[in-house]
Amino acid sequence: MTALRWVPLWVATALSLSACGHNMEQRAASGALAGAVVAGPVGAVVGAGAGAVVNTVSK
Repeated sequence: MTALRWVPLWVATALSLSACGHNMEQRAASGALAGAVVAGPVGAVVGAGAGAVVNTVSK
């Protein structure tokens, strides 16, 4: 039950790290790394996608 209290913090951290970088590859890589730390391989895929979306929105 105590681990569930950390989920919002993990999600916020992953989303904030997905915006790090200057180009799409860097943002996708940092998002994938943050996602992998939070949720393993599935989180890496979601983090990379979030990094790509942040890149598209910032343009």
